[in-house]
Amino acid sequence: MATRPESGSVRIVTDQMPIEDSDPGCAAAGLGPGLYAQWRASMLGVMTERLERRTIIGLLGALAGRSVLDVGCGDGDLAIDLWERDARVTGIDASESMIAAARSRAQARRAEIAFEVAAAERLPFPDGHFERIAAVTILCFVEDAAPLLREMARVLRPGGRLVIGELGKWSSWAAARRIRGWLGSPLWRLGRFRTARELRALAEQAGLAVESLRGAIYYPRCAVLARWMAPLDARFSAMTTVGAAFLALAAVKPAPGPAAA
Repeated sequence: MATRPESGSVRIVTDQMPIEDSDPGCAAAGLGPGLYAQWRASMLGVMTERLERRTIIGLLGALAGRSVLDVGCGDGDLAIDLWERDARVTGIDASESMIAAARSRAQARRAEIAFEVAAAERLPFPDGHFERIAAVTILCFVEDAAPLLREMARVLRPGGRLVIGELGKWSSWAAARRIRGWLGSPLWRLGRFRTARELRALAEQAGLAVESLRGAIYYPRCAVLARWMAPLDARFSAMTTVGAAFLALAAVKPAPGPAAA
């Protein structure tokens, strides 16, 4: 779904992230807080965000009283949702403008959330600090995601759960993004779409035990078709991850075994 260009820029609204290709100052070749709000205001955005959020929250499990880290928190929308479920939330993002927007949103809601500017590959927290970690669409522009998974596993408490949400490789959405990359989009030229098997391997290489892997968003990027197909999304998810524009993985950090005698 594309919006009307303004002052020479090309704005593209995708399923998981709104993009302004011409803005070189933002991380990931053009992400900005205003475009997130624009996406959520569209009918397609509302349906898509609802399904993705339901998947992520469902995989995170019990949240009340839990310490939760939102890695790549963007403008804080997910972090506030987690806080409203009585979690103790910290959000980090590499973008100062995103953190500023997140803090503003939290202040408006009087949400007690700690937001920090930080890189996912260098989390400023001690080992085993969080009981839950959510990381949504932060790997899609990273060629080597293994260091990020290891770092998230490091700050996860034994017995704690990591939930990753990523852009699926085998979907009509991914195909459209690849075409935009071939046509010169500086953003999607760098896009890295992963399969369910690749996500599982990354989690296991970080020492995590995968509990669940689900797909979501099986409809094409068309509001009319999305309205018709969205109620069937859970049924498709129960059958396969192929065709899903969004993949979500839940993994647990094993507790250390007893010391050898």
